[in-house]
Amino acid sequence: MIDNFSEKHYTTRMGWLRAAVLGANDGILSTTSIVIGVAAATVDRNTIVLAALAGLIAGAMSMAAGEYVSVSSQADSENSDLAREQQELLDMPEIELQELADIYVSRGLEPSLAIQVAIQLTNHNALEAHARDELGINEITSARPLQAALASFGSFIFGALLPFGVSFLAPLKYMVYFQYSLSIIFLMILGGIAATTGGAKVGTAVLRIAFWGTVAMGITAVVGHLFGVSVS
Repeated sequence: MIDNFSEKHYTTRMGWLRAAVLGANDGILSTTSIVIGVAAATVDRNTIVLAALAGLIAGAMSMAAGEYVSVSSQADSENSDLAREQQELLDMPEIELQELADIYVSRGLEPSLAIQVAIQLTNHNALEAHARDELGINEITSARPLQAALASFGSFIFGALLPFGVSFLAPLKYMVYFQYSLSIIFLMILGGIAATTGGAKVGTAVLRIAFWGTVAMGITAVVGHLFGVSVS
């Protein structure tokens, strides 16, 4: 029996998954990098905590605003294409019908069947058919600015809470080591979860985030050490 069978498609998660993973990764990595840079320059806990808090707030707002603006631009482009396509359907329906049929022929249908499919889909919902098959716009991939902004904002804060909490609790003498170790562990866990959720290879995702996380935090530690007034 296959009546109750439901396929799992990872692309249905891409709209929020990309923003959420990017936000959480950036929350951990950027805030930890800031704290490591400051901790390498000073042993004052208040300064380190303030740097972590500033990184958390500024990063969350920046991520949310950036996602909203970029995805809104995508939405504007999609709406513009749809409006143009709607006008073309009104002005030259025969040409648009043949264009749709040609798309189906290029995908393997016989010309006679392709024109039949194009006619039926046009009669059902012409704009939807052209949006999906000509423009590549569908319900899964369509831009959702507010969803992306909220996902980025919340996930960034979630990620940044780790280095922020460590800045309160870790011994000042070993602040850099605690920040790096815990952040890399959580980044690897997050990378594994994201890979599993998105159907990607876990090992590749974990190694990638561990490598680039180490590079980013290492550079900021060096900068903080070189330019700090006091070295831990």
